[in-house]
Amino acid sequence: MSIHQAQMPLCQRDSSQLLIIDAQERLAAAMPMDELDLVVANINRLIAAAKVFGIPVIATQHNSKGLGPIIESIRENLPPDSQPTEKTAFSCCTATGFERNISAHPERRQLIVVGMEAHICISQTVSGLLRWGYQVFVPADAIISRKSVCKANVLDRMRASGIQVLCAESVAFEWIGDSTQDNFREVWSLFRNT
Repeated sequence: MSIHQAQMPLCQRDSSQLLIIDAQERLAAAMPMDELDLVVANINRLIAAAKVFGIPVIATQHNSKGLGPIIESIRENLPPDSQPTEKTAFSCCTATGFERNISAHPERRQLIVVGMEAHICISQTVSGLLRWGYQVFVPADAIISRKSVCKANVLDRMRASGIQVLCAESVAFEWIGDSTQDNFREVWSLFRNT
């Protein structure tokens, strides 16, 4: 009797885009502080790793008049050409200009999705990305909800829908692939003290 094993997709740096959803100041103020620090740090680590590999970084902000700009420490790390898509819809996939931003790199069909709030904007966006045929990865330690039960619930739903749930460090090391890569130490140093 043979055992069938499902293939576990890995993040490929030549196929990836990093999507930061609504990591905004006033929204952050409503999040559990102990978890927020880790989430913001991991988002910044993934931005830094994406820059090392030339991976596009796309950001959105939801109703910035009400929720404020992207958290300053994240905003400062965004690539200069990363102009956040403003939106009012919970799903980024229904926001004007968003599809154009992610389809600017047609060969990059993997989306690594981080940000806020896990069970609302992230949940609705990843559902839309799946419908559009993208392979979706969600680092559980780089997303957050006001209530941990809501985050836990949506992570279960994501797994059941074929979304790859992993951790931020896994994303970066899957992008590296081999410790002999020239930039291994640079990326490893981002996670060394975590």
